[in-house]
Amino acid sequence: MSEISCLYVRLPNWVGDVCMSLPSLRALAAAGLPLVICARPWARDLLDGLPKQDFIPMRGKVGADRAAVAAHRRSLGAAGRRARGLLLPDSLSSALVFRLAGLPSAGYRDDGRSFLLRWPVSKPSRPMHAVQSWHCLTREALARWGLPAGPAAPSPTLDLPLTPAHRQAAEDALRDAGLAGRPFVLIAPTATGLHKGRIKVWPGFDALSRSLQSAGHIVVMCPPPSEIDEARRNAPSAQLLPPLSLGAFAALTARARLVICNDSGVSHVAAAALAPELTLFGVTSPSRTGPWSPRAVCMGADGSWPSVQEVDARARQLLGAA
Repeated sequence: MSEISCLYVRLPNWVGDVCMSLPSLRALAAAGLPLVICARPWARDLLDGLPKQDFIPMRGKVGADRAAVAAHRRSLGAAGRRARGLLLPDSLSSALVFRLAGLPSAGYRDDGRSFLLRWPVSKPSRPMHAVQSWHCLTREALARWGLPAGPAAPSPTLDLPLTPAHRQAAEDALRDAGLAGRPFVLIAPTATGLHKGRIKVWPGFDALSRSLQSAGHIVVMCPPPSEIDEARRNAPSAQLLPPLSLGAFAALTARARLVICNDSGVSHVAAAALAPELTLFGVTSPSRTGPWSPRAVCMGADGSWPSVQEVDARARQLLGAA
C-alpha cells in the first residue's frame, strides 16, 4: 500500500482541459491514490460521478485557495502529513498555492516555478496533444513516488462517468421542450474568448441550421446563461433549450444524433460523453486541442475555416450513417 494518504490534484481552469484530464485522473485512481480534486466550482457537478475522496473549489485567488487546501489538509489529522500534490496547470500561482499549503507536489517545471515543486518534471521534447501531455506528467509523478505508472498511452476515450441525475436532467429538458424520444442535432454556435486575437466561432451556424432544418432535422442549442444572446445572434432559427449544469449538458450531448461545435469546451464535453460530433477549426490546431474521441470528426485547420457547403455535406453524411 502506498505511503501517500491522499493526493490533491489541481485541475486546469477551463472546461475542455478538465475533460482532457480524465485519463490522468483514472491513472491516479488505478494506482490506489485517494483523490482530492482541486478545481473551479463548476467542475464539481461535471465530475460528480468520478470516484474521489473530496472536492475543494478553487476561486483563482492565491490566499483563499491556499487557506482552503491547508484547512482540508489539517482536517485529515496525522494523515495530512502524508498527503501529496499533483499540478496539471503550468501556472506559477497553482504551484504557489500548494507550496504555501505545505503540500510537496509534482508538476511541469514551466513558468519558473521549479523551486516551488518537490518533484519538477521536464516537459516532453516532442509536441503532444494535451491529453498525452498530462498523462505523461501523471505517469512520471507515479514513477517517482514508486507507484505503478500504468499504460504508456492514455486510453482512446475520455470516459466521463455520468450520474443518473445528469441523465434525468437532460431528459427532463428534452421533455419540457417537446423533444422526448425525438432525434435532434445539437449545435454550439459560441466559444469563449479569442485565440491570439482571432474569433474562435465558425461563421456559418445560421446557414447550416437552416439547411439541416430544410432536410427535416431538429436543430437545438443549449448555451450557458452568459452566451444565450450570442447563440441567438449566431443561429436564430435553432430551438433554444434552457441552460443545464455541465454534467447534464454532457448527458444531453450523448442523446444527440450529432453535436456540431467549435473547438471549445463543448467539443471536449461531447468527447468525454462519447457523443458523435463534428468539430470545426479555423484558428486552433486539432493536433493539440482536438476532441479526444473515436466518434469525433474534425474539419478545418489553423487559419482555414471549412465552408458552409463542406460542413453541411459532412453533417448530412454523418447523420445518414447514424
